[in-house]
Amino acid sequence: MKKNQIIILCVFLAALGIYLRLTPHPANFAPMGAIALFAGGYLPRKWAIILPLGIMFITDLFLGWYEPVVMLSVYACLAVSFLAGTLLKKQKNAFNVFGLAVFSAVLFFLVTNFAVWAASSWYPHTLNGFLLNYYLALPFFRNTLFSDIFYSVSLFGAYELVKYGVWQWNLKKAFLV
Repeated sequence: MKKNQIIILCVFLAALGIYLRLTPHPANFAPMGAIALFAGGYLPRKWAIILPLGIMFITDLFLGWYEPVVMLSVYACLAVSFLAGTLLKKQKNAFNVFGLAVFSAVLFFLVTNFAVWAASSWYPHTLNGFLLNYYLALPFFRNTLFSDIFYSVSLFGAYELVKYGVWQWNLKKAFLV
């Protein structure tokens, strides 16, 4: 990938991530996990880790800070999603993208909700409080899972369509008919 293509792709992903995090959306339906996977799969390492964490940091400046342990768990999950995305560099296919999107969503759910239970006073630090925490977080998990799958398929699919010229070919064919 050429340097100017990398820069354009980074700017597009950053704008997409910032816009979609700052505009009204269903809770946890954001492209951040997918952007981290995508960055790991396509961008050079230095850009790939900076991009998702940078988007989160910039948007957190506007959205506000929250419990530091929970915040750290969110950023750590994005970093792991980026690392998972690097596994795609050599074997990009729909099954692997889908599987890693599901992995990222499950990881995010397990880690961040554990951090909420452990670091906040929202739930008693008992087995019942632990289970209640995860039970009440299930609707957020659904949104995270659907958004990671939707945005991952969209980002990887759109990139591959543009990369191989399928998009341009279909437009030409549509106008010639």
